Amino acid sequence: MKFTDGFWLMRDGVRAAYATEVRDLRAGDDHFTAHAAVQRVRDRGDTLNTPLVTVDCFSPAEGVIGVRATHHAGRRERGPAFELLGTESVAAKVRQEGTVTELSSGPLTLRLDAAEPWCLEFLDGDGRELTSAGRRGTGFAALPDGTHHMIGQLALGVGEYVYGLGERFTPYVRNGQSVDIWQADGGTSSEQAYKNIPFHLSSRGYGVFVNHPGKVSYEIGSESVGQVQFSVEDQSLEYYVIAGPTPKDVLRRYTALTGRPALPPAWSFGLWLTTSFCTRYDEQSVTAFVDGMAEHDIPLSIFHFDCFWMREYQWTDFLWDPDVFPDPEGMLRRLAGRGLKVSVWINPYIAQQSPAFAEAAAKGHLVTRPNGDIWQWDLWQPGMALVDFTHPDARAWYADKLRALLDQGVDCFKTDFGERVPTDVVWHDGSDPERMHNYYTQLYNQTVFDVLEQERGSGQAAVFARSATAGGQRFPVHWGGDCFASLEAMAESLRGGLSLSLSGFGFWSHDIGGFEGTPDPAVFKRWLAFGLLSSHSRLHGNASYRVPWAFGAEAVAVAAKFTRLKHRLMPYLYGAAVEAHRTGVPVMRPMLLEFPDDPACRTLDRQYLLGPDLLVAPVFTEDGDVEFYLPEGTWTHLLTGERVTGPGWRRERHGFDSLPLYVRPGALLPLGADEQRPDGDWLDGLTLLVTADTDGAETTVPGPDGRAAAAFRAAREGDGVRVVVDGSERPFHVTTVDGGARADGPGEVLLPGVVRHRTVKEVGGGAPADGRR
Repeated sequence: MKFTDGFWLMRDGVRAAYATEVRDLRAGDDHFTAHAAVQRVRDRGDTLNTPLVTVDCFSPAEGVIGVRATHHAGRRERGPAFELLGTESVAAKVRQEGTVTELSSGPLTLRLDAAEPWCLEFLDGDGRELTSAGRRGTGFAALPDGTHHMIGQLALGVGEYVYGLGERFTPYVRNGQSVDIWQADGGTSSEQAYKNIPFHLSSRGYGVFVNHPGKVSYEIGSESVGQVQFSVEDQSLEYYVIAGPTPKDVLRRYTALTGRPALPPAWSFGLWLTTSFCTRYDEQSVTAFVDGMAEHDIPLSIFHFDCFWMREYQWTDFLWDPDVFPDPEGMLRRLAGRGLKVSVWINPYIAQQSPAFAEAAAKGHLVTRPNGDIWQWDLWQPGMALVDFTHPDARAWYADKLRALLDQGVDCFKTDFGERVPTDVVWHDGSDPERMHNYYTQLYNQTVFDVLEQERGSGQAAVFARSATAGGQRFPVHWGGDCFASLEAMAESLRGGLSLSLSGFGFWSHDIGGFEGTPDPAVFKRWLAFGLLSSHSRLHGNASYRVPWAFGAEAVAVAAKFTRLKHRLMPYLYGAAVEAHRTGVPVMRPMLLEFPDDPACRTLDRQYLLGPDLLVAPVFTEDGDVEFYLPEGTWTHLLTGERVTGPGWRRERHGFDSLPLYVRPGALLPLGADEQRPDGDWLDGLTLLVTADTDGAETTVPGPDGRAAAAFRAAREGDGVRVVVDGSERPFHVTTVDGGARADGPGEVLLPGVVRHRTVKEVGGGAPADGRR
């Protein structure tokens, strides 16, 4: 929200006050509180008829400093509140010298000089200023409509970039944008977002989390061009500055505070195929889809039933349409017998025509209006009501409905919607409706995820969620929502995924081919390569099927090739998944995360790293022309063995079965032998690809449970590279990425003369469709 009219004036009717000077400061061992006047106090008369801003400074976790600015402290806290983790014991320390008070936590220090005009300075471990809250950095404003807003501003340095704030499809770098943290069902082509996270990351090596679950309004260099401003309609504003020094360090600290992603089951990384949204289907058509995938040699791991597995006008009633699926248990057994997992679509809305509506209404499980009536409308489903997940009994009731489906043979759920949450309602636990609007999705997805963990076991729970708020990363996987079937929407989707990954989310997917409309075959084929080089991969659409053979024989070949390649990459990908689970560093990584010191990487939004060592540049043109950047070092194309030295920009042309897919210099890349499934025995026939300049590289191949199965180390020895395995006596195969020397394990292997020559070879099988490179 903008409060000013240019630099000098306030907008009509806006009355603002900002912390100006410290009038009182009280310090403890690990925190301090400053009371700041909003004007210069020249004599005692200036202390009358004027407010103070109370500013509490503390540390909720190592390397994190919290600031809570309060105008009137008497407002009752109604909740909800973000669940913060790991805040029990913090080694924070206050130091005072003269008029200066410093609060230090790990590598981060907050400095306040009471003798100077108000300024909170945040310093890194070397004493360098990261950011500061200065002249208008701490204050409040009263608006003509009677609302009261708390305001925070943090300075932007020259050349500083801001990222994150959830899955946003607008330009990847947030500078110059106005952003409202407010859940909306807006597709991927607008400024609205399904996943709104009040956390931003700076290219200077720090992050900021605004600890407020309701609407947070951001002006990122868009009102005061040298400031990031955030405001809430409240009497208090709390935010945390999170130390780096690297972006990875920031994400580690942020996710330690708000929660790390659960580790998805290995099978969830395989290819998902859905019935699509409003297409016609029954068991015969579903069987035909599954048969078609097998006939075309496209490995399939999960089959998803979208909305119309239930009866029309009755979503969500958790009951199979008996006219279309007369034997759901038998059908689910037959699909499981083919090695498939099954997902079904759900949402938190109950249509009036459904028997579940009367049942939930009688039990008091639906959200009500202030007069006691059940809140309803006709948007989406006729007479739709909303499950009140603040009611423990309502959560248990909803969970029992899901257990019945799991007992039938369902394996996981697509948790759609969760954004259309009204504010003119009363919640069972007395929550503030404005704060609950964003937070509702957390209760919804946690309810579903918890049921899956309880019934399927730890490590076997996977949702496919559209909405999220801060902390939602704990319940993977999330997908990008409704996008158009176009190359432009494909690029929008990638921007959203990169933005979400810099907001603490480890796993992300999208609708291959786009959701709205039917993609041109060229769009579908380009999207296939991108989708199957994402953490999770799903074929889904709106009114038309997304089976590859509907888009031609070449689409079938592309789908088969990249699905098989993804399966071979699973020892590597699951290692990246384990890292996301343990550290919060995402599987799909913006270039900034791995190369924060390379200025060219700070704005790149059409390429990413899949895990630490694979650079992916999706092709967003029909003719195959693609432009991308390679950082310093010699990179090797995974599919062809071509070696390219960076730093520098590249222009290449690729056929539909290829794209820029480069192995990082010095990498040690594990590849499985099983091309048919994502959750096989990865050590059986394992191949290690060694780059020419590998020296000191290590990689761990996990088992499907995430625990290490084998660890490999590679180091230069003379003119070659020696590879050593720990933890396994299983044979493994070692080859250079460029197809040079080969040798077999177990134990240790010496590759003499690793770079004797270059042989173009295809790891994924096949050759470029038309030879274009």
